[in-house]
Amino acid sequence: MGGFFIIYVVWGSTYLAIKWGVETIPPFFMGSVRFLTAGSALYGWNRWRGAGAPSKREWRDAAIVGSLLLFIGNGAVSWASQRVSSGLTSVIVATVPLWLVLCEMWQGKRPRAAQVAGVLVGLVGVALLVLPAGSARTTAVDPIGAIVLAVGSLSWTIGSLYSRSVPQARPASMAIAMQMLTGGFLLTLLSFSMGEWQRVSTDSVSIQSAASLLYLITFGSLIGFSTYMWLLKVASPTAVGTYAYVNPLVAVLLGVALAGERLPAQAWVAMTVIVGGVALVSLVDARRSQVSQPTQTDTKPAR
Repeated sequence: MGGFFIIYVVWGSTYLAIKWGVETIPPFFMGSVRFLTAGSALYGWNRWRGAGAPSKREWRDAAIVGSLLLFIGNGAVSWASQRVSSGLTSVIVATVPLWLVLCEMWQGKRPRAAQVAGVLVGLVGVALLVLPAGSARTTAVDPIGAIVLAVGSLSWTIGSLYSRSVPQARPASMAIAMQMLTGGFLLTLLSFSMGEWQRVSTDSVSIQSAASLLYLITFGSLIGFSTYMWLLKVASPTAVGTYAYVNPLVAVLLGVALAGERLPAQAWVAMTVIVGGVALVSLVDARRSQVSQPTQTDTKPAR
């Protein structure tokens, strides 16, 4: 139960931590510090425990996965968190299973009817968020922020699919460390190119933002993902995968309780519809797992 508590609550809470972090820390700078610090610690720990030096091919594959998952995927979340509430950010990111079905269709894999229905339901929920409604013709979420999050979620999905098809460094924690290091390096280059590092000083960063960054490094990138990998060994992938639609609920409740976020009625309806679509897709995956045991699980670094 403790492991599920971590991936449900800790991962759900990282959206609020990101929101607080980017209040006074530039988003790409924060991501670079987060992943370079966590990746260096995890890489050093693996080497100290006797793990061999990764090959050039393993570094190449880790760089591709780290670019898609962390540089684009998580970078999009950090940037969009400046414009979108933490709760709604988590709801849009929860559409990753829907993107997964669409990407598999593009690869030629025929989806089941329930999966198609789940995708359509989820897309209706997204439309409720971004399309104008009400007398004021306003949207429930900032459209630009929603588009960036959608691109990030698609990149996360492609990265997860790619990670299935390539051999990665062993142990798994070494591959995770390499992804963090390459993703963090690219975020560093982006941060420098945008002049973010010039805007950071001890006077400009609030205690709340600094504490949030430390929380993301420790609990989001180290403890959270290590727990996720451990659960995949002792519990069914289907049970572990339930975090995808529990996280939004946790993130929304924390945003309302701790950050004073207030969601319009339209956003609550959209959240319910999106989570319902994701749950429908997950149910199909659960039935498939009972028929055939998957040979490899996705590599999904913590948020």
